[in-house]
Amino acid sequence: MGIIGVAKKVKLFCGIIFSNEEIKQKSLIKLKEKFGGIDLISNIIPFDFSDYYNLEMGGNLKRFWISFKDLISAADIAGIKVFTNSIEINFTINNNRQINIDPGYVTPANVILTTTKNYSHRIYLDKGIYAEVTTIYKKSRYIKLPWTYSDYLSKSAIDFFLKVRADVINQFRRK
Repeated sequence: MGIIGVAKKVKLFCGIIFSNEEIKQKSLIKLKEKFGGIDLISNIIPFDFSDYYNLEMGGNLKRFWISFKDLISAADIAGIKVFTNSIEINFTINNNRQINIDPGYVTPANVILTTTKNYSHRIYLDKGIYAEVTTIYKKSRYIKLPWTYSDYLSKSAIDFFLKVRADVINQFRRK
């Protein structure tokens, strides 16, 4: 029998899709108020990986990722997803989102993403929220899984997640 231990903290990130700069800035303010300082921001890239959001959010969508200075408990991620959904709802116009904010977390081994949508590879957490291992870190790189979204394998995403991974490892060492 294994001995139950205490899980290490994890590094919170949010993947953001938007077209309106003002709504992006207002959303970032709400995120900082709730989770503290942002320490890393990826490059902003065109979101041309899918047309999934176009009908609801319009065209000319952009994508980027942010991470926060403070580590969190992985157990808090379902509540965090509920909070980010409330930001999306706050900026809804005619039942259409103007911003998409998907939180997740990074460990030295993987990138975990949250969603409200169930699927075969997702695990139910709490409050209507599911999680998936979006990509794993192996042999000095992130590995594509059958369900990994293409944008999470873009150069911008990989560069960002490598920096976040290095940062979380350094934060562990300092404690």
